[in-house]
Amino acid sequence: MTEDEVRAVINSFKDGKIGEEAALGALSGLSEKDLGFAVLDSRRELRQGYPEVVYAAGKTEQQFRAILSELLKGSAPLLATRVPSSYYEAVKDLSADLVYDPLSRTVSARRSSPAAEGPYAAIVSAGTSDMPVAEEAAVTAEVFGCRVERVYDVGVAGIQRLFRRLDTIRGAAAVVAVAGMEGALASVVGGLVDVPVIAVPTSVGYGASFGGLSALLTMLNSCAAGVSVVNIDNGFGAGYLACMIAKPPRRS
Repeated sequence: MTEDEVRAVINSFKDGKIGEEAALGALSGLSEKDLGFAVLDSRRELRQGYPEVVYAAGKTEQQFRAILSELLKGSAPLLATRVPSSYYEAVKDLSADLVYDPLSRTVSARRSSPAAEGPYAAIVSAGTSDMPVAEEAAVTAEVFGCRVERVYDVGVAGIQRLFRRLDTIRGAAAVVAVAGMEGALASVVGGLVDVPVIAVPTSVGYGASFGGLSALLTMLNSCAAGVSVVNIDNGFGAGYLACMIAKPPRRS
């Protein structure tokens, strides 16, 4: 059942148009799908507003294909992250809607396009090397219907580039700041905007960056108010949260 169909059943029950038995019967198709190696959370979109997302790393190609095959039976948007190109080759025949983005390593099937106007999330990255993580955030937000504005390669080493894009950044409902090395971009952006800033440390940097730990600690210790931090390279988590702020899930 689609989300709209489920809501129609619930509203009919609330309005007294159908009884409890009829409503339970209509909703019986919402049971979780047990594949043996995975139990698909078919109720997640109803609980949280967005459907379950597939983390491909650690799964076999056969498991990945089986999961996507089931999810594609529904009408919700589909997103899989950390997808090797060979995994996409193993599933692309399942639907013409599937799109693979090698930069963000995502597979998606979008059911609608983000609005051309209205609230948006700004994805801001320090350098070109941070783009894979930034794109994971951007694709995540877009798949769930959030309008995104990209502001890339505006790190503090050439901070004048950031100032030229301030109108776009300040116009956002939420900002994702993606940076490696010393991770200073999040604090700078946090001091310039009046909306939530979601900082994403990346593993970009030389040896003493400790695989992104230095950027993580910098962002955690930011003196700019309104800055929150997700884990190293977690573009998905940042994009998901930014979308919840800029385009909150619909509630009945």
